[in-house]
Amino acid sequence: MKIEILGPGCRNCALLEKRVQEAIDTLGVDAEVVKVVDYDEILAKGVMTTPGLVIDGQVVLSGKVPTTRAIQDLVRDAWDV
Repeated sequence: MKIEILGPGCRNCALLEKRVQEAIDTLGVDAEVVKVVDYDEILAKGVMTTPGLVIDGQVVLSGKVPTTRAIQDLVRDAWDV
């Protein structure tokens, strides 16, 4: 599984990254977490408001930082855990 965190590195982007790591650690999912900071790449994915979260190429949210539990649900939806 590949999880991308889209954003310039702001506080919310760092918080999203932390919560994503907590979620995948709790679920025991083998996932590659990648930070995408290039604005052109972020815009190419259709994300206008950061932070954004992409799971296996699918944008699952943008413009907010969900709870760790909500991220777990997104990961489960993307991959049968």
